[in-house]
Amino acid sequence: MEITLPPVDLGAITPELIVTGTALVILLVDLFLPRDRKTPLAYLSLLGLVLAFAASLPLWGRARYAFKESISLDPFSLFFSSLFLLIAALTILISTNYLEREEIHRGEYYALLLFATLGMMLLAKGMDLVVLFLGLETLSISLYTLAGFMRARLRSNESALKYLLLGAFASGFLLYGIAFLYGATGTTNLKKVAVFLGKGAPLSDPFLFIGAGLLIVGFGFKVATVPFHMWAPDVYEGAPTSVTAFMIAGTKAAAFSAFLRIFLYSLAPLKPNWSAVLWVLAVLTMTLGNVVAIAQQNIKRMLAYSSIAHAGYILVAVVAGGELGGSSILFYLLAYALMNLGAFAVVILLGQKGEENLNLPDYAGVGYRHPLPALAMAIFMFSLAGIPPTAGFMGKFYVFSAAVKAGYIGLAIIGVLNSVVSVFFYLRVTVMMYMREPRAEVGPIYTSPALAAALVIAVWGTLQLGLFPGRLLELALRSIRPLLG
Repeated sequence: MEITLPPVDLGAITPELIVTGTALVILLVDLFLPRDRKTPLAYLSLLGLVLAFAASLPLWGRARYAFKESISLDPFSLFFSSLFLLIAALTILISTNYLEREEIHRGEYYALLLFATLGMMLLAKGMDLVVLFLGLETLSISLYTLAGFMRARLRSNESALKYLLLGAFASGFLLYGIAFLYGATGTTNLKKVAVFLGKGAPLSDPFLFIGAGLLIVGFGFKVATVPFHMWAPDVYEGAPTSVTAFMIAGTKAAAFSAFLRIFLYSLAPLKPNWSAVLWVLAVLTMTLGNVVAIAQQNIKRMLAYSSIAHAGYILVAVVAGGELGGSSILFYLLAYALMNLGAFAVVILLGQKGEENLNLPDYAGVGYRHPLPALAMAIFMFSLAGIPPTAGFMGKFYVFSAAVKAGYIGLAIIGVLNSVVSVFFYLRVTVMMYMREPRAEVGPIYTSPALAAALVIAVWGTLQLGLFPGRLLELALRSIRPLLG
């Protein structure tokens, strides 16, 4: 009896193999390093991320499927994979100083960060609902642990437990959605689902609508849309600040990469139905995120509600759809990652041991005591508010332009009004830094070359995308076109 093994295209997942191998090597090397000398693991992690990015470069321009069409190598997946590698690299750069200050500098931190990045990359490349679920759970389990990484602090433990319980609940909704979609189409492969629905299949099948609705609930939890957002402020506040930065930038981008592939590609024939639901969710998410952020005094909670509002802006582009809507989402997610990671880098730089110095009054007079970090923070706040010439302004401009072009003028107006409301709480940070007297003396701040490099990259990227957005927008257009067929 002859046994024939199916062909295995390992070249299609070379970047993922490198990230996984690096994480395993870190766990091994960590055994031989002293407790107080874990910094080499950070550089080893960065090396692995650079090698993974280098391995992904030859894959551009060679769109193909692998593993029986469960993995897709197209410009869309490669764009997101590169974005995830950048987010992970910047997170590592802002982490080393912070971990040492908080006395939680352990090797498994970097391994978990890499495993979470692996999960994100699987979400971007997955062409099968089962692969997407595996990627999401790889990401989520790593983040559950990272959220509670400060084991000696009750708030961090509460953050991890709350994220675990609610995350498992949301995963159940997602899994049920996959099951219903399988029941309606007979397959979990997204390409085959698209073919099935595109050949005149009955679109009135209730299993289709139930499955799509449950998928919206599952992914809505991951991107923190209303009313699935309740976990976000508490989890983001309790988690280590570097982990919060990674979650805000990376998790949202990863979930939206899978969301776009499912809804703009596979479930495109159902757009008149799911776009109406997302229209309502976009309005609720933008409004609640911005209004509640006004009342926040803790900067981590303020940025958490800010991230909820930004999920609403991205949903506006999802509702708009088309090439302009899809490409504006890709542009927006990169801009969003840079300005949020940069803002959290400043929060880490100005913070004190024990997660102190995180309330808004603590930023009074920072512009005079520490002018360079204050200037960087002001740039990030301007960008988050959508003030030109920053990446945030161009991102919102493209998102709202896509909505207007698609005929959703009312939704675009609501988005613009919400953006105006957000100016208040973003500029309040700048006013505190430059127009208020310091309440009390605080200890000196300590930076590192890695943290300084992350700040420079974030500031440069935020201004570069605001002043010269054309090249990235063209790349985003080329990346979204294959997905839209």
